[in-house]
Amino acid sequence: MALALAAFGLPALARQPVVNDATQLNPVTVERILVPRTVDEIVAALRAHAGPVSIGGARYSMGGQIAADRSLHLDMRGFDQVVRFVPAERRITVQPGITWRRIQAVIDPHDLALQVMQSYADFTVGGSLGVNAHGRYVGQGPLVSSVEAIRLVLADGALVTASPTRNSDLFYGTIGGYGGIGVIVEATLRLADNAPLERRSQVMSLSSYRRFFAARIGADPDAVMHNATLYPDDYTLVRAVTYSRTLRAVTLPNRLTATGGDYRVERRLQEVISASPWGKELRRRILEPLLYSTDAVEWRNHQAGLDIHSLAPLAGAGTTYALQEYFVPVAALERFAGRLRAILRQHRVNVINVSIRHARKDPGTLLAWARSDVFAFVLYYRQYTAPRERNAVRAWTRALVDAATALGGSYYLPYQIHATVAQFHAAYPEAERFFALKRRVDPAYRFRYKLWDAYHRG
Repeated sequence: MALALAAFGLPALARQPVVNDATQLNPVTVERILVPRTVDEIVAALRAHAGPVSIGGARYSMGGQIAADRSLHLDMRGFDQVVRFVPAERRITVQPGITWRRIQAVIDPHDLALQVMQSYADFTVGGSLGVNAHGRYVGQGPLVSSVEAIRLVLADGALVTASPTRNSDLFYGTIGGYGGIGVIVEATLRLADNAPLERRSQVMSLSSYRRFFAARIGADPDAVMHNATLYPDDYTLVRAVTYSRTLRAVTLPNRLTATGGDYRVERRLQEVISASPWGKELRRRILEPLLYSTDAVEWRNHQAGLDIHSLAPLAGAGTTYALQEYFVPVAALERFAGRLRAILRQHRVNVINVSIRHARKDPGTLLAWARSDVFAFVLYYRQYTAPRERNAVRAWTRALVDAATALGGSYYLPYQIHATVAQFHAAYPEAERFFALKRRVDPAYRFRYKLWDAYHRG
């Protein structure tokens, strides 16, 4: 087309850039992509551009949360430096485009680890702050609980500092606010000690798990990381895996997970588990008993820094792997698990894994997913991408949202935007306070995304 236009002396049509996420399900045509390197560039861009602005990091959200139509898109991955690090203070200040893995490489030589981070280290700090992520850490809450302060640029170009005691409304609105309040340009994070961790694993019935967690995990000062796998398609048996401080020598000597590893075997096994009728039983009865047959000891940073590339690529030919997550009060664990089992089996969802994790109550973010201490149910599943199949996912997603909110729980917002407006407000009852703050600091609704286009009502 461009050559044909040029032949007639007409200007070629410029192809508009497209921003997509890792599932490749949500292409968004934007006006321009800017990769800033300095705060001044960000401020200048906001003051020069009068239209909508969106912000993206590693692009692992799965429902268009990183972009909006015809927006100026700030790709923050080039804004990725360590601003300040004094090991004796056990804190680090970084720019938002840096990944957790790069921070680990800086702090590990000083025997330090991140207090809270996601299970996979490939995500950017800014994106993780935007979704108020969590990990597998015992006795910890959402990521906000490990953040001392942030600096952000507002819609008018103003640069402000926010913390739990200074501009606290901006602090608690920005973290977990999916880019709706401003552009985070710095974050100061608290650090913890790196230490050898011993892995222990135990299989039990789901009905026993909550008591087990309270007595053996939550009350153990040496327990650092923990999660339980709820095995599909029966959803009544769990494998609890705990990493605890130990004086034993490490059995896995690498201090950090290597980047660019060869995960062909792991990916192939995942394909077998997801595609064959006997794959899930193979995993439960043979593969995992072999994996957990010894109590391995590894460094905290090594276990914390899992590589997302060990999973099969999210996007494939006509299919994708995707995530969802639901949070329920601790006492509602068994009731929600029963409803989850019924819904997933009724809709014949191809669930690969359900990970149960515990998180402490959120300290005050406006879009808190943990309004009390909660158990999180992280669903990793495979779906087809044709319209009919996507509609089927919408149906069972809404059923699970209702199941969680009926028990006083919530669902996580970084995934496919299937919940209704009423369901969103049931899960996030402080959303109107968030939108009131947004109207105050962003009255022209400049910071926008598919997420806020779905639920923001001016």
